[in-house]
Amino acid sequence: MIRYPKPLATLIRELAKLPGIGEKSGQRLAFHILSLPEGDTEALSKAIREAKKSMHQCSVCGNWTDTDPCSICRDKRRRRDIICVVEMPQDVVALEKMKEFDGLYHVLHGHISAIEGIGPEDINIKNLIIRLRENPVEEVILATNPTIDGETTAMYIAGLLKPTQIKVSRLANGIPIGGGLEFTDKTTLYKAMEGRREL
Repeated sequence: MIRYPKPLATLIRELAKLPGIGEKSGQRLAFHILSLPEGDTEALSKAIREAKKSMHQCSVCGNWTDTDPCSICRDKRRRRDIICVVEMPQDVVALEKMKEFDGLYHVLHGHISAIEGIGPEDINIKNLIIRLRENPVEEVILATNPTIDGETTAMYIAGLLKPTQIKVSRLANGIPIGGGLEFTDKTTLYKAMEGRREL
């Protein structure tokens, strides 16, 4: 096994913790960072520190923002009577690229997963229920990912909303099973949104 100097080994280890990176990519990124001019590495570390310091979850929808409420929740042109529920903030970005949805969002920051020990209380469901009680909403679109955990989460939320008069719909099956919204092209997302079905 290769023995790196301690600072380099630490950098590789920390980079490898990032999603989709792993040890080999961590090594490649670490060596790239070391080869950058001092000004570029300072700018990178400053950007990370600033983002970590200034970004927080929107008190309304849970999306990452540097203002509160976020720009989507503040936008008066958006429909207030329809809320699209997604698992992660990057799913909001994917749906916004479609430029067809003009409602609001609610970010769960995860999904229910028995295997991972994640229950309904561990994600942002409670705030969704409070939000729906306090605001007149006609439809909730469950846009959780088409995975077993995403389906479980959607069915759980649909069950909670069954006693209400709120229409609950699910994105149509244009998104591949096991896929994620952030990796789906905007045309497929548009078709899935257009063909959503009531639960």
